[in-house]
Parts: sequence; C-alpha cells; structure tokens
Amino acid sequence: MRIHAEDTAAVAIDFQERLLPAMHDSDELIRSSRVLLSGLNALNVPVLLTRQYPKGIGDIVPEIREVTANALVCDKLTFSCCGSEAFASALQKLQKKNIILCGVETHVCVLQTALDLLASGYKVFMAADCTGSRRRRDRATGLKRADREGALLTTYEQTLFELLESSTSPAFKTISGLVR
Repeated sequence: MRIHAEDTAAVAIDFQERLLPAMHDSDELIRSSRVLLSGLNALNVPVLLTRQYPKGIGDIVPEIREVTANALVCDKLTFSCCGSEAFASALQKLQKKNIILCGVETHVCVLQTALDLLASGYKVFMAADCTGSRRRRDRATGLKRADREGALLTTYEQTLFELLESSTSPAFKTISGLVR
C-alpha cells in the first residue's frame, strides 16, 4: 500500500523537555525527527503535536517546535493521544486516512496511539527511526508489537520519498537536501 501526501497527516508525540533527555540516543532521535517533520512541512502534510502532562514534563523541545511552528498542540493525560478530546477532534477535522507517527515513548504513548488509530480505521505508518524509548529493548518490543498489530513500519527517508512521488515535485530539492 502506498502513502500519498493529500491523504496523510502526522502526529509528533510528546517531544518534551523533561522526557527527551532520558531517551536512548536522544540526539539521533531529534535529528531524524527534525528531518521528517521538516520534510512533511515542505510537502504540506499537516502535523499535530502532543504534550503529556506539560505541567510536569514540560513543553515541546525547541528543536522540534521550530520545525513545526504551524502545528496544533494538543495536551493529554492519557498515554494514547486518542484519549484526548482535543486531539480526537483536531484529527477528525483533518479528514485524513493515513497517519504517520513519531515520538516517545515507542512502547507506551506511540504504541497505544497506533493501536487506537488502527481500531478506528486509520492506516498507521510508524517512522521507526523517529521513535524512542529509554531502553532499546522497550523500543524494539514496541515496534514489533505495532508491526504485528498492523502498523506499517517505515523510516523518515522512505516516508518522505514515497510522499514526494517524483523528482519533478516542487519539494524535491528541499527533501533531497534534508536527507543528505
């Protein structure tokens, strides 16, 4: 199954100040996620950002916020983004059938969001290199479970070039520059 930009939205889950430093290989996670989110912006794919209990865990890290300046931020207390009424409403208004997921933690909030989106009939694409957990085995187990449940595992580069579709796209130079 192919993914097309006009049918797609993305959700960047809990890239927060007090959470991200605890993630395994957090610098690479931020770098990969910035590329994905910048590319999605160039392709006009809408992005929703979430924050888990921002009073305790903090705001979105500046490195992510600066490449998602136009994204709507939805606060949540549930691990699954779908448990937030603000998120569910914002997602429904986008009227997209494909959802790209990235964020933390892979085995908790990202996985539970994927499961709920799948149950609601969405096609879920999980950018594996743009998800993270504190421990490698938790990330690996979360990705394995997501795959078994029907989420399609991908990478930021694979996703961006599939959405791009052709080197004649106006966003080709931008995407090519991002993935170098």
